[in-house]
Amino acid sequence: MEAYVYWFLIGVLLLGLEMMSGTFYLLVLAIAAAIGGVAAWLGASLAVQLVLSALTGIAGIFILQRTRVTQVADTANASFDLGQPVHVLKWNADGTARVAYRGAEWDAELQSIDAPRDGQFYIAAMHGSGLVITHQKSSS
Repeated sequence: MEAYVYWFLIGVLLLGLEMMSGTFYLLVLAIAAAIGGVAAWLGASLAVQLVLSALTGIAGIFILQRTRVTQVADTANASFDLGQPVHVLKWNADGTARVAYRGAEWDAELQSIDAPRDGQFYIAAMHGSGLVITHQKSSS
């Protein structure tokens, strides 16, 4: 068999595995194998086939990583908790507080250190498992 047939078989195998995993990484590698197959079909040497396939795979995974980081950051900022009211149970000496929200107690810190400690507070952000609270209700 010709070299391009092996490249395309590898690409089809990776595509089938991608359909089971759903991660898109194997799709990138399947495309890289297809590029290697096209290079082989056009008569390129084995070294050129490998280099083109490797560069395509590296570039594709790099692009995929960049888009996934952006998507994760957007998802983290789209919290449904932002703007929700909380009830301050206790202020600590270090400026943090214990607040009641969704039937549980949470650690919270003020968004602005000079904010007054009375009145209604709203969730401005989340830091890990803690809340950042403010007096101004977010429009999110």
